[in-house]
Amino acid sequence: MRPLSHRARAALAALVLAFAPAVQAQAERSDEAEPAQQSLYDRLGGLMPISVVVSDFIDVLVPDPVLNANPAIDAARQRVPAPYLKYHVTSLVCQVTGGPCQYQGRNMKDAHAHLDISEHEWKRMVALFKDVLARHKVPERETRELLEIVASTKGDIVAATAAK
Repeated sequence: MRPLSHRARAALAALVLAFAPAVQAQAERSDEAEPAQQSLYDRLGGLMPISVVVSDFIDVLVPDPVLNANPAIDAARQRVPAPYLKYHVTSLVCQVTGGPCQYQGRNMKDAHAHLDISEHEWKRMVALFKDVLARHKVPERETRELLEIVASTKGDIVAATAAK
């Protein structure tokens, strides 16, 4: 697998937060195939469960008062409809986990530069994502891999000068 572009890593971070249902569905089918030989995309159950998890993640993320206390994040939430965000994040997660999708959005750095995202806000997003994954009973291995993908985008998302 070729290294992820900044755009792909950024999109992946968003998508990863919405995958939990896909992981649960795949876990239920774990007896059908050898997970070690399958892509993360396949182990998550493919596009349908990924889209469900992403949708749930965005539904939790968008109204979060901790994140929306940042005026730039709140303004972005008002401008960008949740269904549009869900589409892009689903596409990104699909791509970065080895699925057939091609993410067409902006790279993570460009998409988040104007948001001045702090370390505190990053940790909040990760906590929300973990909660969604746990709610969907995503297996430990897949959760760990998704969190590693999300972590790889942190340098492009968290503002170097944010001190919130």
